[in-house]
Amino acid sequence: MHPQAPVALIGAGLAGLSCATALQQAGVAVQLFDKSRGPAGRMSTRRAEGWACDHGAQYFTARDPRFRAELSRWQAAGVAAPWAPRLAVLGGLGTHHPDASIQRFVGLPQMTAPARWLADQLPLALQSTVTALRRDSTGAWQLQSAEQGWLAQPFSAALLALPAPQAAPLLAPHAPALAELSTQARMRGCWALMLQYEAPVDLPFEAAFVNRGPLRWIARDSSKPGRSGAETWLLHAEAEWSEAHLEHAPEQVAALMLQAFAEHGGPAPQSWSAHRWRYADSAPALDIGFSWQAESGLGLCGDWLHGGKVEGAWLSGLKLAQALLHSRATIRA
Repeated sequence: MHPQAPVALIGAGLAGLSCATALQQAGVAVQLFDKSRGPAGRMSTRRAEGWACDHGAQYFTARDPRFRAELSRWQAAGVAAPWAPRLAVLGGLGTHHPDASIQRFVGLPQMTAPARWLADQLPLALQSTVTALRRDSTGAWQLQSAEQGWLAQPFSAALLALPAPQAAPLLAPHAPALAELSTQARMRGCWALMLQYEAPVDLPFEAAFVNRGPLRWIARDSSKPGRSGAETWLLHAEAEWSEAHLEHAPEQVAALMLQAFAEHGGPAPQSWSAHRWRYADSAPALDIGFSWQAESGLGLCGDWLHGGKVEGAWLSGLKLAQALLHSRATIRA
């Protein structure tokens, strides 16, 4: 490795941001790249005239003491808050209410807020689609982007915080074992449907897990703390149903999801907006935490390596950073 050169982080979702933050706090120079117009990955919010809706991750929990400490930082910064909706489980054995002792949190005022707060403290190149890696004659890594070609900046390490199917082709020419690991996670799609209403919708729940039909989750986004604007609800389709309908037209998918919502009392919206998540979750997510090759300076992190979910993404990034820092400390010793 070339410790004087910065570390490249490819992907500015929560795993990449967590990893970059830990490295920067330890005095390591970092540079983040993301193909999107903003950070956050699947902790996403759709915004339009007069309304907004979280259409990716809906909430998160905090069990690990390290993540609880990070959540405390987010709350102190005003970018996260508890969410205690009227919650139900629909379908299967009938409607019932889940364990109310589980504490759920959301970004404030939108789900993207924690990621944006972290990103504000990091060097981040947006709309930078990394398409290839290569190692130069000194052993440093170089990145090729679709927008700028090969970047002149050398990097001491290249860490990929990407969905597994996007990481595999970048790694295959250089680290077949890491590429093979990426193929072990089966990532599934998810259709999200955002519904806008002119008046509040009166249902006996504000969020619901759904165990039958095309839907898996219903939420009144307007019930989350800090939200303003039009009454907005979010429908997530079940994973296998989404996979079967992944290439269907949004209008066709929306009609079927709205029909399922109507079966649970949901009225027709004034307008709707659909989003297709091609890589929404893993079935199942791996449980190895991260992967790091000190000899090559290549690494992987992401929720798909750490049990899924928001907390898993943050922990995966932290653990990859700690492994890299340990490698450097060992070399110096």
